[in-house]
Amino acid sequence: MIFTEDYTENAGSLSFDILACQHTEDREACWQNLTQELMHELTVHQNKLRQAIAQRHQVEAERKQLAEKLEESEAKNHALIEASAAQAQQFGQALKQLRQNQAQIIQTEKMASLGQLVAGVAHEINNPVNFIYGNLPHAADYVQDLMHLLQLYQQHYPHPAPAIEAVATAIDLDFLIEDLPKLLMSMRVGAARIQKIVLSLRNFSRLDEAEMKEVDIHEGIESTLMILQNRLKTRSNHSEISVLKDYGKLPFVECYVGQLNQVLMNVLVNAIDALDERDQERSLDQQIQYPSTIKITTAVLPDNQIAIRIADNGLGIPEQIQQRVFDPFFTTKPVGKGTGMGMSISYQIVAAKHKGQLYCHSIPGQGAEFVIQIPIQQQP
Repeated sequence: MIFTEDYTENAGSLSFDILACQHTEDREACWQNLTQELMHELTVHQNKLRQAIAQRHQVEAERKQLAEKLEESEAKNHALIEASAAQAQQFGQALKQLRQNQAQIIQTEKMASLGQLVAGVAHEINNPVNFIYGNLPHAADYVQDLMHLLQLYQQHYPHPAPAIEAVATAIDLDFLIEDLPKLLMSMRVGAARIQKIVLSLRNFSRLDEAEMKEVDIHEGIESTLMILQNRLKTRSNHSEISVLKDYGKLPFVECYVGQLNQVLMNVLVNAIDALDERDQERSLDQQIQYPSTIKITTAVLPDNQIAIRIADNGLGIPEQIQQRVFDPFFTTKPVGKGTGMGMSISYQIVAAKHKGQLYCHSIPGQGAEFVIQIPIQQQP
């Protein structure tokens, strides 16, 4: 703007000088002076123009430099934001893994303590039960001998003394002779039942089998069902839960038997809970007409694996919950009834410990099926 104003002012002065030279007597000297002045002015303006161009180039260079620095700063900020987000994500995953590991350690400690308690109780019960069970046959023989002796007395002395006959009538001797063998037999059946329960408890705890070994999978299933028998039988307002078994011919399977029993326990308890929840909304007649059932199927798969399928005919699992059923701390049970770690730990045991798979199939309203797949032989 300053340059334009100077140029306009000079242009007016120039027009005046030209007119003055045309009316002067010494025109040649006037034109020479005017030419020198014009050359001087031109030189001055050229210098100003060069300075303006140089300043513009400098400003442009500074602007470009600032733009590059700004772009570099934005790139650094973007990289810093991405790095912070990645670190935050890693921290979140690490925290989640830490919480999961912590919960798994606590659950494992609980199971170990429970296993020790179960094994201790089973051991303490086992000795006296074996003593009772082992002596019952001898007691039965002794009773038979005494009864045989009594029959001989009755044959040879059909008319006992009045005092003896009074006592025989008071104790109902005929009923006692008939019922005593049945009583001994029921005691023997009860002792055998206790022995079987104790064996199931010992098989379930398996504290002495922390290492991987080949076992009979069906034995573990039966032991788990025996422990859960109290929840399967008829209770108040709940009919019996039927257990259907379709066992295939399985070879011995290499596994951590104690941990696998824990998986079976978790899956079966979830099935029982689902059926109990459904039966709370049904009358006893409906429960009898359409009984609650759990079906356990085992089979050998073509890829050198075995499958254990545990299916119930309960309410099923909604699709949005199926996607989270193995997540740590996720549970649909009321507060205080579930920790949300049972199925998560079961998944870790099957997938990480046994290199297998644990997954769920369910159609809402038609029940749910959990499938456990593990290799018959673990690869080193």
